[in-house]
Amino acid sequence: MKSLSIPVGVSDFAEIRQNGYYYVDKTALIGELLKTTATKVTLITRPRRFGKTLAMSMLDTFFDIRKNSRALFEGLAITKDQGLCEKWMNQWPTVFVSFRQVDGLNFSAACGMLNLAIANLYKQHLYLLDSDKISIYDKESMNQILSGNASVTELKGSLLLLIGMLQVYYGKPVILLIDEYDVPIAKANSNGYYNEMLDVMKGLMQALKDNPSLRFAFITGCLRIAKESIFTGTNNFVSDTIADSRLNEYFGFVQSEVDQILADADVQEQAETIKEWYDGYHFGDFDVYCPWDVMNYILELQHNPNAKPDSYWKNTSDNAIIRSFIDYAGSSITKKLETLLSGGCIVQRIDENLTYDYLHSSEDNLWSILYLTGYLTRARNCDFAGEVPEGTTALMIPNEEIREIFETTIIRWFDDSARTWNRTSLFDAVWSGDSEGVTKAMNALLRRTISYHDYREDFYHAFLAGIFTGAGYMVDSNKEHGEGRSDVVVYDPVNGRVAIFEAKYTKILEKLEPECDEALAQIDDRMYAKEYEEDYDQILCYGISFFKKRCMVKMK
Repeated sequence: MKSLSIPVGVSDFAEIRQNGYYYVDKTALIGELLKTTATKVTLITRPRRFGKTLAMSMLDTFFDIRKNSRALFEGLAITKDQGLCEKWMNQWPTVFVSFRQVDGLNFSAACGMLNLAIANLYKQHLYLLDSDKISIYDKESMNQILSGNASVTELKGSLLLLIGMLQVYYGKPVILLIDEYDVPIAKANSNGYYNEMLDVMKGLMQALKDNPSLRFAFITGCLRIAKESIFTGTNNFVSDTIADSRLNEYFGFVQSEVDQILADADVQEQAETIKEWYDGYHFGDFDVYCPWDVMNYILELQHNPNAKPDSYWKNTSDNAIIRSFIDYAGSSITKKLETLLSGGCIVQRIDENLTYDYLHSSEDNLWSILYLTGYLTRARNCDFAGEVPEGTTALMIPNEEIREIFETTIIRWFDDSARTWNRTSLFDAVWSGDSEGVTKAMNALLRRTISYHDYREDFYHAFLAGIFTGAGYMVDSNKEHGEGRSDVVVYDPVNGRVAIFEAKYTKILEKLEPECDEALAQIDDRMYAKEYEEDYDQILCYGISFFKKRCMVKMK
């Protein structure tokens, strides 16, 4: 295997090029964007870890008038167009700011982080304070922002002020690059200060509205927040999303690029594994690999040629939005999750114009979020032969990595939610000997669980034990103790009572009641209750039989 200097975790284009790190050439993006310079604002939305920040850093390095970047672009695709490079390379005042670090448990803390991000941006332009072209009033405002103590009003106007000063200083309109614009709003929504942060971000985005000092702006994010909620009044505004795009080959790796990476690293034998785990995203007309995963796995293979693929993507950001939907949606989404996890497709209406404060207003929004954030992808015709009505999209899990995330994370969250739902009525029925009540509550709970393999005995056993373990009861299992006792024994020593469950499962609905009777007979025949008679005042014995998501419970 050949050793490549893979820059995992490095999103600075200049650093990658200066240090000779491995770089997949995406500079043709520049030419593509410059085809539509009359468009004032372009919003590019992609899932996280698909190369947005590196692309923005590359654009900044190319355009910024303060830099001499010719050597950094030498040998790359964009230099084939000499006329374009002469006109645009290092010819324009450029502002590049990222909001990905703006976070906080409350508005004050988040505002402090935003203040820091803007102050650091201003520090790149200290030369403006020495210029006679800049008014004394603008310099006073600049000093206030540089102190990191800008008011909310000053923060709102900070981008507009900086762009205006740069236009005066250079005598040219400014190119604005904003990376991860929606992170502050997503964090605010999770922590309860959405309206306050939305107000600040709307103020910042006024720099985009009818601004003669602005040449054009490129903005990246994960979601396209509805135009009316943050980009109010922005004219000549274009969105480039995973559903409708001309830029998808520049975000993520296409097949030819992965083939080249594998050849350069001399690991072509890993092609099928990498495809199975990290390919499968269908953005526009392109099939795309997640670049973060590919580069991490290649790096791991350099350290250990026998390394197995891993889920590198899942730990790169919190999944608070997804978790909140699990808690919200409940049993209405179980069947669709089972279909997806079984390798199937679901057909849903996708809304790309979301606002965070209305995310939970419909189930459609859940699937929209999962699609737009990379947990699901659009199914191709070869993946789904069914009818897709106009206005809807066939969705599927893109690859093995995301399937593992669903299995290990989302299902766990869903099970947690299911097991805490309405447990009081179930426990009351168990301890009062109400077998009909137990049957009703257990059936309701089963409908909220997810099973995407064949319904097997171990699934029901884990389901039954998990209900009580999750509530703090002490639970014994015959899978842990060997034969000689019932499937699940639940202890309530404080109240001197114990519940014994013998479980059966059947693949035929008509056998539900006979299997339940057999379970009760087994409790009798093997005298499961006898060992508890001396220590407990109340011993309740239940036979339970399962068929898919139905059960029947009887009491001895």
